[in-house]
Amino acid sequence: MYGPGPFLYVIFLMIGWILMLYTLNFYYLVYQSRNNIRHNKKIRQKTELPTNLPVVTIQLPLYNEKYVAKRLIDAVCRTDYPKDKLHIQVLDDSDDDTVDLIKSIVDDYRLKGFDIVCMHRTDRSGYKAGALKAGMKHAKGEFVVIFDADFIPPPWFLKRALGHFFTDEKLGLVQCKWGHVNENYSTLTEAQAVSLDLHFLIEQKAKSFTHLYMNFNGTAGIWRTSCINDAGGWHTTTLVEDLDLSYRAQMKGWKCLFLEGVEVDAELPVQMNAAKRQQFRWAKGSIQVALKLLSDVMLNRKVPADTKVQAFIQLTRHVVNPLFLAQFLIFPMLLAMNYELYTVGWAPLISVFMYTMMGPGGYLLVISQTWNGDASMWREKARQFFFLMFFSSGISVNNTVAVFDAVFGKKNEFLRTPKFGIVNKGDDWRNKEYVLPFTKTTLLEIFFAIYGCIAVFISLASGNAIFAPMMAVPTIGFIYVAYLSIVHSSLRKKKTKGLRGPYAPTIATGKHGGGSTTMTANVTQTRTVNQQMMLAGVLAFLVMGAGIAYYGYQTTMYPINKAIGFMSRAQTAQTPEQLAEYVGLTKDLTLAKGNPVWLFPTPRTDFALIRENLDGILLRAESTSTMVPHSEQYNIAMRDMHKSVMALNFNLMEAVPYMYISFNNIVMAGLWVAAVIAIFAAMRKARPRVQLKTV
Repeated sequence: MYGPGPFLYVIFLMIGWILMLYTLNFYYLVYQSRNNIRHNKKIRQKTELPTNLPVVTIQLPLYNEKYVAKRLIDAVCRTDYPKDKLHIQVLDDSDDDTVDLIKSIVDDYRLKGFDIVCMHRTDRSGYKAGALKAGMKHAKGEFVVIFDADFIPPPWFLKRALGHFFTDEKLGLVQCKWGHVNENYSTLTEAQAVSLDLHFLIEQKAKSFTHLYMNFNGTAGIWRTSCINDAGGWHTTTLVEDLDLSYRAQMKGWKCLFLEGVEVDAELPVQMNAAKRQQFRWAKGSIQVALKLLSDVMLNRKVPADTKVQAFIQLTRHVVNPLFLAQFLIFPMLLAMNYELYTVGWAPLISVFMYTMMGPGGYLLVISQTWNGDASMWREKARQFFFLMFFSSGISVNNTVAVFDAVFGKKNEFLRTPKFGIVNKGDDWRNKEYVLPFTKTTLLEIFFAIYGCIAVFISLASGNAIFAPMMAVPTIGFIYVAYLSIVHSSLRKKKTKGLRGPYAPTIATGKHGGGSTTMTANVTQTRTVNQQMMLAGVLAFLVMGAGIAYYGYQTTMYPINKAIGFMSRAQTAQTPEQLAEYVGLTKDLTLAKGNPVWLFPTPRTDFALIRENLDGILLRAESTSTMVPHSEQYNIAMRDMHKSVMALNFNLMEAVPYMYISFNNIVMAGLWVAAVIAIFAAMRKARPRVQLKTV
């Protein structure tokens, strides 16, 4: 068989098997989480704090967190624990007015008798890991608690979680479950909430207090100080210092415990660009840790085989994203080539059934069992799961970029996830600072959205409508993520309280500073008419691109696909008249000349030669029609024509993928992308000017 079809099909199958292995591992962890005897025994074990409570350090790494810094520090200072046993470190790397805010809050609590310090750095070296490392030099006591800025620890947290350390001296980490203070804010927060819940209640519970390596989630956890030091302390070489340290600690023989009954509320990202930034950091960081530690895990003879397998899957799980996109790109090509994906007619039904059962159906079953004690809760989680399907599909583009960034060694700044203090459904974040602009990744998401729309059309036009839903789900996801990336960008109309928020200073003006210009709460930033026209231009280009793609398919690709279908029928024709009819229809639909393989053209894909061969078959069919039916000469002629038809059909199928990437299509796509990029660049530069009111 000629052409790229067999090669693409093999790649498609290989990717499918790999994705299935990662999916099956999830269900293995589901089983483990239900049958983790050691974890269940440890959780039920009675824990008592010693009479002489240990000294504990609570570290709060912050960077430009003006909207949530006070909420976090207030919550920590309400902790039900003796003041003389509690040392609080506010590790502040801020470079905006958060610095003054934190200093004021810390000073107030120091006057109230709290042992709280603000450790401000100006260079931000090592980012969060660097701040934690610097704080460890001055940490007090045997235990260290870490909370990120978006968390709101309850007063009872420390006493309920700390007691487990005194039942096992090799317990190095206690990780608590994350709650979600703004879970029902939007479909975006709901998707993230159910994703995190499944991570904690399935994966973390399955690995808790076993020989399988469990990861620290970066916050809402307690470390034994000696464990951190024994593992080598905080390293700054990856974007996920929490995963890095927890693996090194467990390789040293330390144990980790997950407490599902101790939940600490946190604020989920409400802006799509913020959620994408967080996912990017997690995806890239995981691959970085894999490149750093996976060889040590695999070559360590003391590490059990199943631990190695689970470590490999956990650290490399994000390669699923580029594999998923590759499969998404290949499948419509195979359909467009009319490639024989299955040898039996009912096989597609089995494939769709397996996809449904291992995908949405299986996850919904897991959700129903995980929250089986509360019918309303599991129904709510099941509803949220459908948002997660779209979010996880759409975010795969962002995470694929992160994977390639990690593999090719590109170093990134630790970009924080903005928090806006959003708790209630009606809270507005668009009027605040830290709102992120869209990135170039949005262009890729738009491309995959358009490609997905074409793929759905191809599946319908090629007679494979059963596969249309499988293409539609990720396509909706790409549209969902791309759309929110644009409408959630910092180019939206917003009102601000001033250049530096509610703490904006009065700026002296005039020759001797006699006058003053104040940034007031009524300062308004609006998009100009030009910006609105630019956004309309982007939408117009998107619609135009989709229209051109559809027209191109209708006028170029669809006729070839019909021709391939007629040739397939000609292969089974019983008479020369039937064969000639189908070959004639094929000739009418085939281009008169040209070769889609424009870079290194081959005779097999030359349409002029294909038409000559079709004419030859028509002449042979006319000659065969004069022979005695079913005579030896007649049968030989029919067999030869069937072979010729089959060979030409393979040639047509070989030409199809090259027609998609024809020179004209590449030029048009390049111009289209360049135009959209130019408009996006203009939109980012056309920032609204701050209006100053002189008083």
